[in-house]
Amino acid sequence: MITSVHLWTGTFNFSAERFFLTARRTAETRVQIPVGAYIPNISFWETTKYIQVAYNSILFCSQMKIDSYKHKERWENWKEKTNKGIPEISKENSQIIRNYLFDMEKGLNINIMSPKGPRQPNRLISLKDRMVFLAKKFEELYNIKDISKITEDQLFSFFSDMRRGKITTERGLIYKSIADYVKTFKAFWSWHIKVMKRQSVEVSNISEGLDTQRDKPKWVYLNEEQMKRLINTAKFDYKVLISFLLDTGIRSPTELVNVKVSDLWNECKEVHIRQEIVKKGSHGRRIKLMLCSELLKTYVQNKELKPEDYLFKFLPKNANKYIKRLVVRLFGDKVSEAGQKYSEISLYDFRHISCCYWLPRYKSESALKYRFGWKKSDKIHYYSELLGMRDTISEEDLLIDTTKTELQKQMAELEKDNYSLREEVSLMKEQMEKILEVTNKLNIKLAK
Repeated sequence: MITSVHLWTGTFNFSAERFFLTARRTAETRVQIPVGAYIPNISFWETTKYIQVAYNSILFCSQMKIDSYKHKERWENWKEKTNKGIPEISKENSQIIRNYLFDMEKGLNINIMSPKGPRQPNRLISLKDRMVFLAKKFEELYNIKDISKITEDQLFSFFSDMRRGKITTERGLIYKSIADYVKTFKAFWSWHIKVMKRQSVEVSNISEGLDTQRDKPKWVYLNEEQMKRLINTAKFDYKVLISFLLDTGIRSPTELVNVKVSDLWNECKEVHIRQEIVKKGSHGRRIKLMLCSELLKTYVQNKELKPEDYLFKFLPKNANKYIKRLVVRLFGDKVSEAGQKYSEISLYDFRHISCCYWLPRYKSESALKYRFGWKKSDKIHYYSELLGMRDTISEEDLLIDTTKTELQKQMAELEKDNYSLREEVSLMKEQMEKILEVTNKLNIKLAK
């Protein structure tokens, strides 16, 4: 967004087209308006119009999201490559899977229990991979050329064999996250039921009784002492990166790579994770930086970063590679407390580590959910179990609580529910004040 409109002197043949294209190309947060923009032949209202056009262009560009894994490009390439069919599966399976995925892309025939709206490219790629896998396996094991013809008995036998390790990967390993494959098929079958119903064909829900229970996730856990060693040993840029990940719990790389310097507030003591960069189903948030503020300020100054610059410029695979080597050097290749080897650590693991750090420090579950962009509490319970947390309420706490009036309790709950809203309103207020300041400066200049 525009943070200021800077007036500068000099001669310049100004045109709306040039101004528009420049603003759109650079997506700068600071717009420079030459004097020539509002001297002879250009009225105040025309100048205002040009500023608005440029502002809208800048706003559009600022909302663009970096796609680290090129999901959109990969999805479009796959659609083009499979126009004549998906390799390694039958023509019938190829057609029905493509039809399903294209409906998901449009948000059509979605299960009533699922979130509405079009699925994003990253989600479509996951669905594609799992559906092609299932179709291929059903062809190999049951000679089923049309996935919609699978029987309930075959379906339950298949997923049972996957859980027991009877069906393994090409390397002979047990499949991870079998529940994800089950949920994928259930979503597909719900779509199939809806499609056939529109053709006046009733299809029974053979997937209804499938077990969707998910095994506890495995990831790399580093305790506070290990995190201190890691941060102190890392190169400066990675010292800042890891500290920022621990402090914010930001999703990496999806949210992380889209944070700009202009998203830092109050001298690097707060960061605004914008709504347009969070994953679907989450929410934007402005959170306090309690651990990395000073380090981050030094980092921005040393690199001479501008407001429109991205805070961290790196390839996720390179960052993962460096951190893996460092973690293994410091702690060996043992299995961490969360079940995964240190050599398998990734940037996303720091979100888990961050939650374990902040969980015992937050007094309010709703405030913790706000910090991490969660709408449900299920993940909090998992981390609580991992940390071996227990009920710590005392009689004194109970006494204080019971002396509260009903009105006070209601007000406390209301305060929690409106935490996010107040943060957004505050942000909007600051932005409006800046816009008004810009308008006043323009009026003064034009009056002269």
